[in-house]
Amino acid sequence: MMSKRYNKLPKDSKELNAEPVDKILDKIKANCTTKFDESVDLSFRINNKQKKNEINLRTIVNLPGGTGKNVKVAVVCEDSKTEEAKNANADLVGGDDLVEKIKNGEINFEKLICTPSMMIKLSKLGKVLGPKGLMPNPKLGTVTNDIVKAINEAKAGQVEIRNDKDGNIGLSIGKKSFDDDKLIKNYNAVIETLEKEKSNLTIKGDLIRQVFITSSMGVSYKIKLEKSF
Repeated sequence: MMSKRYNKLPKDSKELNAEPVDKILDKIKANCTTKFDESVDLSFRINNKQKKNEINLRTIVNLPGGTGKNVKVAVVCEDSKTEEAKNANADLVGGDDLVEKIKNGEINFEKLICTPSMMIKLSKLGKVLGPKGLMPNPKLGTVTNDIVKAINEAKAGQVEIRNDKDGNIGLSIGKKSFDDDKLIKNYNAVIETLEKEKSNLTIKGDLIRQVFITSSMGVSYKIKLEKSF
């Protein structure tokens, strides 16, 4: 049963013609009628000519306007880098002790960074970290000796872009409280990243079929892409 709040939202918004993102943000924010600061979320539908699991897209985007979230970052590193990680404001720092806690299911973080020499120990925890999308990956910048840079980027607004098993991509580009300019910059950063990633994929035709935007508890609208990719 839908709530009274939800029933007051516009109906059939998905049936409206697609518009540029800057023309839709006012509608999205007007639909944010909850008491909390709702997220502004994107949903990409990948070209349906692709078979399930045929596209394996996984990368990161640094949102220039941030995410509006406080990301809890854990770092697994050698003792010699412990102080460096703490000074960079990592929330959890450790070596073998932290690996053991993770092995026992103590996962009190949202991003895990690891130095290359410690990765062999974490690699044994694939069944624990993999399903949660927390396994460090060199391509995502989370296996590195430059832990200060990795921590700063994770906390500043780094978001992972990853398609699900049906080929769709979902991510947040900020909060209702963000001004439009900040949300548009974050949106453009995502689009630019996907454009670059397309060149690394073997696909038929365009990568993206449709894009929708919504708030956490709102209704979605179609975004008009400025160009196909």
